[in-house]
Amino acid sequence: MAEQHFFALLSRLKYIERWALMRSSSPENLAEHSLEVAMIAHALCVIGNVRHGRDLNAERAALMGMYHDASEIITGDMPTPVKYFNEEIRAAYAEVEDAAQERLLNTLPDDLRPVYEEVFCPGEDDYLRKLVKAADKISALIKCVDEAHAGNAEFVTAAASTREALNAMAADLPEVADFMAEFLPSYGRTLDELL
Repeated sequence: MAEQHFFALLSRLKYIERWALMRSSSPENLAEHSLEVAMIAHALCVIGNVRHGRDLNAERAALMGMYHDASEIITGDMPTPVKYFNEEIRAAYAEVEDAAQERLLNTLPDDLRPVYEEVFCPGEDDYLRKLVKAADKISALIKCVDEAHAGNAEFVTAAASTREALNAMAADLPEVADFMAEFLPSYGRTLDELL
């Protein structure tokens, strides 16, 4: 059997630092972020199924969350203000991400690739994609909350714009509204307060 590099590449998520344009009191890498996104995406689906009568595949959403930024192993983490500066840059970066994702998928053996393509390119799972995107934003807001509680004013503006984006998402995704109302307020509390 030929040597395959896919999982060795994925292990490099821990080397990609997030929030490159911000002074962080506690660094965050893509591996940490991806786990948090996976857990939140799973929770959003569970909330949707239990409270809103949906039939969402929570485990699939968790997988999508785990791999949602995997292409950044190759591209690095593009800061949001740069990535979304204008439509031209957004489109160009989407092409770069797609090429990086394809390159990453090409490191899999042919018989395994279709399974991972389904996770990387979920196709018809539009609602799940929206929930994973919301989970990504919630994770970003959690980082902002953590930094603010550590006395880092650097994240105040990011927190406000991220919260605004999540409030807009919550208008169409009641799962997001539920998570933000019930679970988000606990972030930033001490372990003693949480227990």
